[in-house]
Amino acid sequence: MPALSPTMTEGNIAGWKVKEGEAFRAGDVLLEIETDKATMDVEAQDDGVVMKITSQDGSKAVQVGTRIAVLAEAGDDISALEMPADEQQAKQAGDEAAAPTRSGSDKPAGTQRPRAAGGETHEQKYPLMPSVEYLVKRNGISEGDVRTIKPTGPGGRLLKGDVLAFLGTINAGTPAAVSSRFEKLAHLDLSNIKVAEKKAPATAPREAEAASEAPEAQAREINVPVSLARVVEVQKKIQDTLGVFLPLSTFISRAAEVANDELPLAARKPTPSELFDQVLGLDKVKAARGSRGVYLPQISAIPPASMLVPQQPRRSEADIIDELAGPGKTPASRFDGVPTVPGLSSGTNVFSLVVPKEEEQRAHVFLERCKLILEKEPGRLVL
Repeated sequence: MPALSPTMTEGNIAGWKVKEGEAFRAGDVLLEIETDKATMDVEAQDDGVVMKITSQDGSKAVQVGTRIAVLAEAGDDISALEMPADEQQAKQAGDEAAAPTRSGSDKPAGTQRPRAAGGETHEQKYPLMPSVEYLVKRNGISEGDVRTIKPTGPGGRLLKGDVLAFLGTINAGTPAAVSSRFEKLAHLDLSNIKVAEKKAPATAPREAEAASEAPEAQAREINVPVSLARVVEVQKKIQDTLGVFLPLSTFISRAAEVANDELPLAARKPTPSELFDQVLGLDKVKAARGSRGVYLPQISAIPPASMLVPQQPRRSEADIIDELAGPGKTPASRFDGVPTVPGLSSGTNVFSLVVPKEEEQRAHVFLERCKLILEKEPGRLVL
C-alpha cells in the first residue's frame, strides 16, 4: 500500500484496473485508493505484469506498507516464478514476539527505533504540528530522538509521515519521495507550450464594401457659371426706389431655397447623421450632402478680363527682390481652366457643389435652377 500523502497511514482499495497475469506499461493506472480525504489513482512507474493480487477490491483500512500485490518484470513467465516472502509481515510478527507487554499502559515497552546514520541531528521548528505532536507523545519519543528525524515538510517542517518512517510503520524513503512529488506537481510546466502565431485579421465583407464605397472616393464636383448682372440691376432699383440695400448673398440664398424645392429624391439612403439632422431641423440650414437635396453652393468669382492680363512693370521701377522671386502664381481654376478667386463678383461667378456620385444629376438640376432664377428672373426673389 503506497503512501499518497505524508500523513497517510492507511487506505481502502476502491478497485483494481488490472487483473492477475495482465501486462501493463509505465503510466497505466493500476488501481484506485480511497483515503479519508480523496480517491486517487496509482500509476505504474515501469512496464511489468501482475503476478498476484493479495488485497482485493473493497479491502478496508489497509496499512501503508502492507503488501497488496506482487508485480513481475515485463516479459517474465509468472508461472515459473516463486512467490517472494512478505518482508513486512515477517518483520511485524518478529516485533510482536520480541516486545513484552507492560500492564497499565498501551505503549510498547523497550521499543527499538532507528537512529540517524552517523548521529545526524536536525533542528526542528516548534511548535510541532498537532498530528506530529500526537504521534511523538503516544509513542514516547524523546526530544533527542525527535532531533534525529529528518523533516521533509514545507519550510523544514516535521510531518506525520516523517515520524511514521522513524517508527518503521512506513518505508523510510516514502516521506521524501511524496514531498518531492508534491513539489513537482505544485509548479506548472510550461515547457511544451508555444506562443501562437499572429494571424492577419480577416476583413469583414461589409467593411471592405464600405471602404470601397467611401464618400471621398465617389464624390463628384459640379460647376456651373452664373452671371449676377441682372441681380445687380434689381439690387440698384430696390435701393433707388425703396432705399433698402439687399446684399448679393440674400439673392443667392433665396435662389437656393427656390431651387431646392421639389428636387427628385436621392438614389441612396440617408446616413444616420443626415437623419439626425432632419430630426433636429438642421437639414434646412446645412450645406449638406444629404438625401433630401438641401444644397447650398460654393461660389467663386471670375475676375474681369482686364484683371487677368499681367501688368508689365517698367524696368526703371523693377525691384531686385521681384526679379528674384519670379512671376506670381495665378489661382487654380475649378471651371474649364478659368481662374477664380474666393468671394462674389457682380459679373460671372462659378457655382459649385461636391456631392456623392449617385446625386450628380440632382446637383446639376439644382445649379441650373439657380442659374435660371438669378440670370432671368431675380425680381421674383424680393416679391
